[in-house]
Amino acid sequence: MLQIDERIASMGYEYIACIDEVGRGCLAGDVVACAIILPKNLFIDGVKDSKKLSEKKREELYEKIISNCIAWGIGRVSSTVIDEINIKESTKLAMKLAVQNLEDSKGNRIVPDFLLIDAEKIDLDIQQESIIKGDEKSFGIACASIVAKVYRDRLCIQWDKEYPGYNLKKHKGYGTKEHRELIKSLGPSPIHRRTFLKNILNSK
Repeated sequence: MLQIDERIASMGYEYIACIDEVGRGCLAGDVVACAIILPKNLFIDGVKDSKKLSEKKREELYEKIISNCIAWGIGRVSSTVIDEINIKESTKLAMKLAVQNLEDSKGNRIVPDFLLIDAEKIDLDIQQESIIKGDEKSFGIACASIVAKVYRDRLCIQWDKEYPGYNLKKHKGYGTKEHRELIKSLGPSPIHRRTFLKNILNSK
């Protein structure tokens, strides 16, 4: 998992931002991306693709990653924008915003000189490489996936309070059977992605 990161680091780049997103397949809420710059030679035991970790383990690793990184940034794109420009473009926009929001612990803006991205290309004039299944192959992208996941899960807990009845804190906006049935009975909330719901709403 460290080989890709070490290869890029060996090219002499100072600030390598690793980027991943979460929430791409959800029926509700923002798509969220994280960009993170880690110190060279940093290794945190237990880091892997966020989907393969328990919620408790992700929370533990989130704190370790944030406290050890050089800089991190979050990019969010709302369900309204997702409906307007589609989920692929929204994912790339969230990733771009995450890079533009990179800050160190003192709030200083950090501009990366290389981007290592999970399966996408970003519209930024920065040298970059796209890695298919990057969260399984790159330590830095796996770290970004964990931070993005925990950050979005926390948003889901907030949204659950704002839009009660959909149980967003449990399924995190994904299209579980329970979630689909609740959409049918309650109708969509303001944060549901209308373009994702056509089949559900038409099957009443």
